[in-house]
Amino acid sequence: MHAPILFTALAALSTAATAAPLHRTRSQWWPYPPTDNSNNNGDCAALPVYAREPTPEEMHRLAARQASCGEGYRRANATASASASTSNGGSGIGLGLGLGGISVGVSLGLGGGDATPTATTTAWTSTSTSSAPTPSNTVVREWYTLVDEASGTSFFDSWDFWNYDDPTHGIVDYQSASGAWDNGLVGFSEAGNALMKVETTQTVSGNRKSIRLHGKTTFNGGLVMLDVVHMPVGCGTWPAFWANGPNWPYGGEIDILEGVNEYTENQVSIHTGSGCTIPQSSTSSFSGQLTLSDPSAYNCASYETANQGCGIRDTNNQAAYGRGLNAAGGGVYAMLWNEDGIKVWFFGRNNIPSDIQQSNPAPSTWGTPVAAYASTSCNPFEYFKDNFAIFDTTLCGDWAGNVWNTGGVAGQSQSCAAMTGYDTCESYVRANGDKFQEAYWEVNYVKIYS
Repeated sequence: MHAPILFTALAALSTAATAAPLHRTRSQWWPYPPTDNSNNNGDCAALPVYAREPTPEEMHRLAARQASCGEGYRRANATASASASTSNGGSGIGLGLGLGGISVGVSLGLGGGDATPTATTTAWTSTSTSSAPTPSNTVVREWYTLVDEASGTSFFDSWDFWNYDDPTHGIVDYQSASGAWDNGLVGFSEAGNALMKVETTQTVSGNRKSIRLHGKTTFNGGLVMLDVVHMPVGCGTWPAFWANGPNWPYGGEIDILEGVNEYTENQVSIHTGSGCTIPQSSTSSFSGQLTLSDPSAYNCASYETANQGCGIRDTNNQAAYGRGLNAAGGGVYAMLWNEDGIKVWFFGRNNIPSDIQQSNPAPSTWGTPVAAYASTSCNPFEYFKDNFAIFDTTLCGDWAGNVWNTGGVAGQSQSCAAMTGYDTCESYVRANGDKFQEAYWEVNYVKIYS
């Protein structure tokens, strides 16, 4: 729905625009070739002007100049608006670029006469308070480059099978790739989606076989998107889709989709080294609720909070986790890590934005996130480094096992002990393989954008 707006206006100019041929970018039509009036002498007054999507080299140049020239060059605050106009005497195309409130422009004159605007499109979004007002017919565009997509029959090519002891002390044996395939714990659904399961042998004396995948792509900032159709559920389960860095917790941990037992509410969390906090004044910037009510809720340092970190629970959407999510056909989770901090959104199956469906994500249009961790008190490029995505399903362990006798939390009214009649998580899991038929992941895709 985005590209045709500008394309319609430009198509009307095609006969007059032979001096400025058009080419197709990832998401829009732009005049080509570009105009670039930047220089390499460190002059911060000379801003680059691009009449189309900047190349990776140009984006690196912008990043370098941000470092030397300040916030005016932040990519997140870059706004470009292109206006196509026609008149009875000719046609014109104008492009304006505002960076942190500083505006420059380049125009291509294709005739004379008084111009009448016919279309406007915004290529990059702006968070700058000094930028020009957004026109009512503006289409928001944000440039993200897809660096990895795990989907379809090649889904597992993007992952390493992690087969070591569970560091969270669950009663699982994570399988190697060969073990996972040989035991039927991974595969594909009839719809072609990836499946990751837990062993369902009725009775086991020790651990149940399970799957933990580590992504092969590392990232420092960017956008991670998960389209999940089904997730593991049931007493004893502890499933998670998350990101982690080296030398935990100093490389950071971002829990995007996580919970235990029969919870109905997803919990987003971050875990860091000392110094990362949530500003108490920022709680209105996200729709979820802090998992704790005491001051420690704002401290994200794992070793100072008994590994709790900063948890934010989605109390508004019962279809964002567990059986509710599965019944609704799943949805899309999105985690954005940029200069503003870290944010997480969830969109139910029937409410996925068109920009996501078209693989042109525009986070600035998604509204209030479920969770947000502002960079003002937790610089994500200081507390997070070289993260990679992880899927796992453990059983019992430090969370699911420790709250076995607890009810009235995260939408689970009764304790698992009361629901199952078993005193411990471990005894229930080992004796009831049939109860884990629903303890599986079905995933349409994981996409990582830079």
